[in-house]
Amino acid sequence: AVSLDGVPVCSEKHVYIMMNKPAGVLSASRDPHAQTVVDLLPESLYRKGLFPAGRLDKDTVGFVLLTDDGALAHRILSPRSHVPKVYLARLDKPADGEMQKLFAGGIRLADGTECQPAELDILEKAFVRITIREGKYHQIKRMAAASGRTVEWLKRIRIGGVELDETLQEGASRALTGQEVQRLRNF
Repeated sequence: AVSLDGVPVCSEKHVYIMMNKPAGVLSASRDPHAQTVVDLLPESLYRKGLFPAGRLDKDTVGFVLLTDDGALAHRILSPRSHVPKVYLARLDKPADGEMQKLFAGGIRLADGTECQPAELDILEKAFVRITIREGKYHQIKRMAAASGRTVEWLKRIRIGGVELDETLQEGASRALTGQEVQRLRNF
């Protein structure tokens, strides 16, 4: 272990941090007008060059991966990689088999944007689990709108093979374990 004045010095080439993002915080490295996910990091996890690998809307909560590994972030975010991102959503109206078929077939949004097929599992009437393999702007909200529903609450719970740590309170973060980093790399 390497330390400077008794403070451990990070010697890893890259850093991988899981954050449970709260609502109202931007998925950005910095913003002069709003609090960002990087602003929430404790000093012990902060490192210059950290950025969120993918974004969550300001009102969406859940798993944000912060890293300084651009190559891994690009692979996770690229639609060509087909890395699944899993969300829980509460809708204003119950989901049904028609909505599942629409998601499974891929959706053309009102503006012509094509969304790849997605999985929609009905957990309760208006509570669903959605798996996407891309990350277009407001994608889940726009896909739900195309099926006549509004997303009232949205939480990302998994990226690739890594689940959000259920013990992390909103706004809290921790370094990924070696096994979790390996699962991200191997996906």
